[in-house]
Amino acid sequence: MNTADLGLPVDVPSTALFTDQYELTMLRAALKAGTAGRRSVFEVFTRRLPDGRRYGVVAGTGRVLDAVENFRFDADVLRFLREKDIVDEQTLDWLAGYRFSGDIWGYPEGEVYFPGSPIMRVEGTFGECVLLETVILSILNHDSAIAAAASRMSSAAGDRPLIEMGARRTHELAAVAAARSAYVGGFATTSDLAAGFRYNIPTVGTSAHAFTLLHDKERDAFRAQVDALGRDTTLLVDTYDVAEAVRTAVEVAGPELGAVRIDSGDLLLVAHRVRQQLDELGATRTKIVVTSDLDEYAIASLAAAPVDAYGVGTQLVTGSGHPTASMVYKLVARESGDGTPLVPVAKKSSGGKTSIGGRKWAARRLDADGHAEAEVIGTGPVPADLADRQLLVELVRGGEVVAREPLDAARDRHAAARAGLPLSATQLSRGEPVIPTEYAHEGSGN
Repeated sequence: MNTADLGLPVDVPSTALFTDQYELTMLRAALKAGTAGRRSVFEVFTRRLPDGRRYGVVAGTGRVLDAVENFRFDADVLRFLREKDIVDEQTLDWLAGYRFSGDIWGYPEGEVYFPGSPIMRVEGTFGECVLLETVILSILNHDSAIAAAASRMSSAAGDRPLIEMGARRTHELAAVAAARSAYVGGFATTSDLAAGFRYNIPTVGTSAHAFTLLHDKERDAFRAQVDALGRDTTLLVDTYDVAEAVRTAVEVAGPELGAVRIDSGDLLLVAHRVRQQLDELGATRTKIVVTSDLDEYAIASLAAAPVDAYGVGTQLVTGSGHPTASMVYKLVARESGDGTPLVPVAKKSSGGKTSIGGRKWAARRLDADGHAEAEVIGTGPVPADLADRQLLVELVRGGEVVAREPLDAARDRHAAARAGLPLSATQLSRGEPVIPTEYAHEGSGN
């Protein structure tokens, strides 16, 4: 199964080389030592949230499922590995038949997470699980960072819609993933047609300053756009003089003009002036869209302005200052050499890089009002009072994806998850995670 099974038009190519070389050299050594087949459990988590953030947002889960399904070593890839002498013939033979046959559990896409949350758990043999480390982290770190920024922006925007328009500010393929993550985090539309094509995200767009500058007069540009796109279009009014442009826009399109866009200047002041002018001209239903290097703080500062929608680019696709979620993929349990059940393992290190061993569960404890009050993580049996509050869901069973879902499901889930947090979660002032992480059972290595 792949994205085409949801009616989406683009399949994912092989992801086998979206990895670091040491994943393959570890496999090579483990095959030689006879340990590659040991049952193992890896977990994805982050030790801390980006500075000042109150919660994280899980995004990219659907892309991870695509990546795992398409992790295949075809003839060209195997030839490359042989020619570069990266692995030996025994490993090449093993890779030729690679298919992930294990199980994956994880927080469902759109859910929120906190330090220590076992966001994804990958179980299988060491060989098949270790190969997935880089591609899983690549997707989750990028997409979760963008979704967290998008969530903060959508919270600041309230009921006003947000337009994702950052394609020109990042890598062309990252732009598609960013648009997807922004949609999960609460954005309504994207300007990126590849994202619309691949993920069925609503797309929007009208014109840039270049279109106005192309014409001898601003009026000619507005007339051409209205003639082509209709009176409900959005006219860009800050190429020259804003007040004159607004007047011309209403004269050309009439009071049925859909919207005007402001892309520069003191947005708070200009928005008030434009709203007053539009109303005086009878265009009371014409909306105002603002752009221009917005982030969550700028959006919040415009809460009292007569703005109807925001367009966000650079700050969104760069995670608003935090372009990664700093997630790691660690072996937390493995089969022992004598074939006994899984034993917890963990790295012991100074400098904040310690981890907790053992196959973990996670649950969110609620207060009397139904709001989250703690992220509880443990090993072993789940306490009865938390049994119906568990967060991990089954994503892959025996190598088969079992949790494919439309992107709107993740978007709706995030809105519900954020609403279930304490009110302070939406504050933009600096602070600690909005709820603490508690450990019910601690494994070795803490």
